[in-house]
Amino acid sequence: MRGDLVRKLAARCLTTGLAVLAFVVLALTGATGWGLALAVAALAASAAEQRIRPSADLVAETTLIAAAILAGYSRRLDDGLNLALVATGLVLLGLVLLVGPLRTAGSLEIRTVNLPVRAWTPLIADRLGTALLGLLAALALAAALALPAGVALAASLLVGAGAGAVALDLARRRFRPRAGGGSVAAALRRYQPEFLLYFSAPPGSEYQVTMWLPYLERIGRPFLVVLREPEFLAPIAAATDAPVVYCPTLGALDEALVPSLRAAFYVNHGAKNSHCVRFTQLTHIQLHHGDSDKAPSANPVSGIFDRIFVAGQAAIDRYGRAGVQIPADKFVVVGRPQVESIEVRPEPARGLTHPTVLYTPTWTGHHADADYCSLPVAEELLHRLLERGATVILRAHPYTGQNPASARQLGRLTELLVADRARTGRQHVVGAAARELSLTECVNSSDALVSDVSGVISDFLYSGKPYAVTDMGDEGDRFVERFPLAGSGYVLRRDMSNVDEVLTALLDTDPLAEARWATRRRYLGDFPAESYAEVFLSAARRELAPAETLTASASASASA
Repeated sequence: MRGDLVRKLAARCLTTGLAVLAFVVLALTGATGWGLALAVAALAASAAEQRIRPSADLVAETTLIAAAILAGYSRRLDDGLNLALVATGLVLLGLVLLVGPLRTAGSLEIRTVNLPVRAWTPLIADRLGTALLGLLAALALAAALALPAGVALAASLLVGAGAGAVALDLARRRFRPRAGGGSVAAALRRYQPEFLLYFSAPPGSEYQVTMWLPYLERIGRPFLVVLREPEFLAPIAAATDAPVVYCPTLGALDEALVPSLRAAFYVNHGAKNSHCVRFTQLTHIQLHHGDSDKAPSANPVSGIFDRIFVAGQAAIDRYGRAGVQIPADKFVVVGRPQVESIEVRPEPARGLTHPTVLYTPTWTGHHADADYCSLPVAEELLHRLLERGATVILRAHPYTGQNPASARQLGRLTELLVADRARTGRQHVVGAAARELSLTECVNSSDALVSDVSGVISDFLYSGKPYAVTDMGDEGDRFVERFPLAGSGYVLRRDMSNVDEVLTALLDTDPLAEARWATRRRYLGDFPAESYAEVFLSAARRELAPAETLTASASASASA
């Protein structure tokens, strides 16, 4: 947030400053060599800014750099008015003015991975800015070597021809669209998907999709993933063989939703979900990306979906407790299939001398009422865990880095554990090593959990092992009323005044061992471990079955 803003501002100042300096040196002084070097540095700064600010408008800076390079080129050739350089300047001006609009037009085109479609135009349009910077760097080198001006003109015309071809193809797509949609729609109609997973979220949220992909694949029906933000295209496509389609506009979404589709699954309450829910011929099913007592888990927006798949009865009660009235027939209890590989420990955890403790601080949330993050007070907790000989797995929420203060606090905790590892040899797991482990691997490697209010607790609950929950609002008795899952755990106060008492219960006496099993059934369903995920798979298949199949099945059951 603040750190990101500072980085963007620094990139902006560096690009503009170097562009102006290069122009001043090349246009007003005789230091041609230094001026060309500054121009190349300005180009490098522009490329860096494009990575930091993908939507950056660099027209003014690029124009200055191009003018500076041409001025230096003319001085190096020293042959008066050079018509080839004049033509090169005109081509460069056209490119500078066209790159931005072509990139914008290309970004509005549907894109896909894992589908036999060749859509080269949007990809080239997206890279025209980089191509222009590369062309200017080549012209700077040609100027430094005093190559004939015809070389510069030929290189500029080559890039200009590519931009022209892109412009013509984008214009054809916009003003003369094919009947029945383009090549993506045709390929999807051949593929015949029966359902889709729809996803829209802030950067870094792809885990919400990847946790569900293995189970959607196990349904055994053809499906596709529809994305509304381009940055998710590569990471999600790498996690599945199903077609992944990026739909930047409502028109693109219309093209992707082919007639064979029967249902749409969702994993969050993103604002753009409404763009897909409007297709009333589909059954719309909310899956969520975790089960927790957080306020967003009882979002009234859930009511727009035809079905709400929940892990257990506790999720249904959560909506009622929040005053959100949703018809009971919309809820389907399916368990939490992601926990099927978690190892269950039926015996209480008592007298642990060298325990492994999983600590999972959450992020600060978008709003104050959803800030359950314990990072500001976590140093005292870790010191007490280390005093008890614990090995710590520190696995922070993926959004932690969005808050500079949280990132600094996490850094201090990481340094603390790394120093202890060097001193004692205890193999604490932190940083990238912790993120490389799945949550299931972290749960299976640990004896106990300390967590903020989050979906991690529900998953850990399946193991039967003890957990502690941080009360970051200092709510006391009301905390368990608001977050009932904490009632089967050990509540850790914000000021850490009861940390020794909580750690003794967590790692030594474990008085709530029996209560956890009842909570486990209420939160995660009472399904056999050997077929736990089948509950979700069966429910999903029922939603995909044609109406006549369901009617026939019901009639057969009634006859029996």
